Amino acid sequence: MEPSFTPKELSFPVPRHPHLNLHLHLSLLGNCSMVHLTTSTVGEAHNSTPPLGSFVYAMPDRLNDRNAISTALTTSNESIDYATRLAKILARRTKSPAYVGCSMNFAGITAEEEIEGLSLVVDHIIHQWEKQPR
Repeated sequence: MEPSFTPKELSFPVPRHPHLNLHLHLSLLGNCSMVHLTTSTVGEAHNSTPPLGSFVYAMPDRLNDRNAISTALTTSNESIDYATRLAKILARRTKSPAYVGCSMNFAGITAEEEIEGLSLVVDHIIHQWEKQPR
């Protein structure tokens, strides 16, 4: 795969919560992907800097295609589970290492809605991954 040093920046509303936007910064580096995620509410000041959140590395398991190995490089209780889950999914689906930074705030959202958001994020990332020249 050809590396792309120009990151893709996507922003879209979280399903069933049009007041909550999800921001995705995606770099496809050829042999790995790097993703940074955060959320903002509609009308929130753009000057506010979100907290660092969690940063997770995951790679596919060579012996078991249905498994991925991950390690947390930086942790935050609010985002570690989401970052780990996303990093493992991306490593399995792309069959390459994934770095995921996550400072998302899902206060007031149910677990089901959070999973819908995760599914939407994965779909957007995989779509961008498949568009890359091989």
